[in-house]
Amino acid sequence: MTATTTPNLTDDSLKGHRFEGFPVGYYDLHPDVSVNYNLNRFCTGEIDMIDAIRSVGPKIRDYRDLTRELLALGEAALKRGERLQSAYFLRSAQFYMFADDPRKQDTRRQFLQLIREHYGFADTGHFEVPYETGALSAYRWAPPVDSRGAVVLFGGFDSYVEEMFPMQRYLADAGYDVVSFDGPGQGVSLEDHGLPLTPDWHEPIGAVLDHFGLDDVTIVGMSMGGCLAVRAAAYEPRVRRVVCNDCATDCIDITFRQMTDAQHKELSALLEVDADHVIDGVFRRAMKKSLVVEWGVQQGMLVSGTDSPSAWLHSLAPYRTDDVSPLLEQDVLLLGGSEDHFVPRHQFYDQIGTLTNARSVTARLFTRHEQAHEHCQVGNSGLQFRVIKDWLEELRERDA
Repeated sequence: MTATTTPNLTDDSLKGHRFEGFPVGYYDLHPDVSVNYNLNRFCTGEIDMIDAIRSVGPKIRDYRDLTRELLALGEAALKRGERLQSAYFLRSAQFYMFADDPRKQDTRRQFLQLIREHYGFADTGHFEVPYETGALSAYRWAPPVDSRGAVVLFGGFDSYVEEMFPMQRYLADAGYDVVSFDGPGQGVSLEDHGLPLTPDWHEPIGAVLDHFGLDDVTIVGMSMGGCLAVRAAAYEPRVRRVVCNDCATDCIDITFRQMTDAQHKELSALLEVDADHVIDGVFRRAMKKSLVVEWGVQQGMLVSGTDSPSAWLHSLAPYRTDDVSPLLEQDVLLLGGSEDHFVPRHQFYDQIGTLTNARSVTARLFTRHEQAHEHCQVGNSGLQFRVIKDWLEELRERDA
């Protein structure tokens, strides 16, 4: 397939440019790798926010500092009438608010209101898809008369699907009928309807396809959604094309990657003997030393509906793809970052190796040269979107 690249520029000279209408550049804003990632996370949306983010980076030492500074940026942007920028700042602040933070619910509701208004979903296009005891929050961009096909988008471990509105609009502008949704354990479906994460992702996918009457669809799973996409495609025949960004083949392995080698070995041994009280102690100590571990454990218990670190760790066991990958007979596009700080690079290659019956497998590893080397191509969103669009177009030409 034809390769898609950014302009022929060197690494740092890409910064400050735009590709497909989106800012390009991954910046060093904070010494903590996870905090740095999330400060970059919204800087390559549709608007350039890097100068504002850079101004507060030196003031951030912990999550309390981070939420304070980002809330202040959000309020200032709203006073200037910059509603989308305010929405992203509020989402960045809310991201690091734990469940017991009294500011969390008001902040997330304001984020939702602002971003829905900006993208035109304030009055129409938002749906509540019935699912089990609650509902799945979903959005549909008005499908074109001559749709080039249906695409369904969803996130992963920490997402609000509203963060995917730029991709949704990009693909809709390219002629696709695009639906996005929060599944169980995600965004509004978790916070408002109390639905915990499930490895049986074909069930929420099926509910969404039923609700909108969709068939012959492409699904795009972001972050942990790459794992969920493979699991859904294994059992939902209406899914004909699969995009995984990233390739999350083993979520326990991803969790351990955020810890030291000694902690990894200790926890692996403790899991084998079900020493849950000791596992909880190991996690508590690790949480005091690492911001990303502290956040990950808190978020993990929230999305899984568990009440202890050990219970959450046990709940991760089915979130893997090696058991279902041979069942896929679809066309599959695998995307990964060469320096992804969350997902070990070997999982990208592991996923390729287990898709033994897929109709086709296309894999694209993004690099620092393209400013797309990090998790989910934060640093060059436009390149990620272009690669997905080009892949869909080439499949259309093949099948025609």
